[in-house]
This record gives sequence, C-alpha cells and structure tokens, in this order.
Amino acid sequence: MIGKIAGRLDYRADDHVLIDVRGVGYLVYVSDRTLQALPGPGEAVALYTELLVREDNLQLFGFTSLVEKEWHRLLTSVQGIGAKASMAVLGALGPDGVSRAIALGDWNAVKAAKGVGPKTAQRIVLELKDKAASVMAMAGQGSAQGASQVGASPSEADADMVIEPTAPAKTPADNAAAQSEALSALGNLGYGPGDAASAVATALSEEPGADTATLIRSALKLLAPKS
Repeated sequence: MIGKIAGRLDYRADDHVLIDVRGVGYLVYVSDRTLQALPGPGEAVALYTELLVREDNLQLFGFTSLVEKEWHRLLTSVQGIGAKASMAVLGALGPDGVSRAIALGDWNAVKAAKGVGPKTAQRIVLELKDKAASVMAMAGQGSAQGASQVGASPSEADADMVIEPTAPAKTPADNAAAQSEALSALGNLGYGPGDAASAVATALSEEPGADTATLIRSALKLLAPKS
C-alpha cells in the first residue's frame, strides 16, 4: 500500500497530477480543492495517498491531510459512492465542510457535489452520521502537526511533512483542537457521538472562534431537553 508520496510536481491536469519521486513518476488523482492547493510544476509536494486496486487498473488518490483521506475512505464505504463521487464531495465541501454537513444531517450541502443526487446525499448522511465525531476529533489532533510544504525547494521534497490546504478554512487550527476537546468532554458526559458532533458543529457555525469551554457550554445548551 502506498500511503504517502513526496517528490517534485511534474505536471498538473484537470483531475490529477504527476509527481516525480527520484525518477519515478506517480499519477495521483486529486479533488478540485486539493488541486488548487498544490504548488506549480517543479516545486516540492507531498500528499497522503490511497491506492484503489481494480482487476484491470490501479489508481492513486491524493489528499492534503489525514482527515481528508479518512473522509474519502468513509465516503467510498457507502453503497453507490465510488472514488469519483467521493472526490467530488471533498472538492465541493472540503474535509471540514464534509464533517459539518454530515454532523448536522445537511444532505443538501452534500448534494451540491457534482454527480451526487438527493437520495445518494441522504444515504451518505444517514450512514456516516455516527462517524463524524471521530473524524472531527482527528482534525483537532492533526492541527498541531504542521507546516506547509507549498513552495518548498525541491531539495526538501522528501521531508516528512505533508502539505495542508492553502484555501481559506472556516475552522482555524486552534478551533480544531477546541472542537476535538469539546467532543471528548461531551462523550465523557455520556452523549452519543452523533449527537455530540451535531451540537459541536452547530455551536461552531454560530460562533466560529469559540474556545473549548465556550463550545462545551453552547453544545450542552443545544443538547439539553426541550421543555
């Protein structure tokens, strides 16, 4: 299994790139959002990868973070969702957007992805709702890892860091840690992962800069029984 590739970006196409790793070229398919985040030809690049094995074909798919890769794995586990549809969803929403949409049960947001109809979007939300909390927590754990390699010199191509998206994110890195901590706290209080993820996602949408304590208080209010 090829889990990560680091090398020099040789060329870009509409849905894939060619990465030269010490003389060997790897064709890697990426989402529109990931493609926009990558540097120009000749520059260093690193991507997490997932290898799709078919009887007559091998395809590599690339991701800028482990969270994006994990959502791809989960999306393709849903009946009727192949790699192409998964990349369309990730390209339209980004990993954070997918987390929020699924946690909130917002299948209309998922339906915005090219080639994903209403029934498929509803099935994605229904089947993955209880998985959102663990992936949202992963985002918080990964936010401390690191630095971007976009624009790095070719001599740094085999460094250990993997690039992070350059597109503006709705959830800052410090917010991702607060999100993870809030989910953990709610879980310790006995709330189910689906309910906790939905409450935290709602709280974040209402107050994007909230710290851990604020997120927990807001989520608890949302989870409190309605009189």
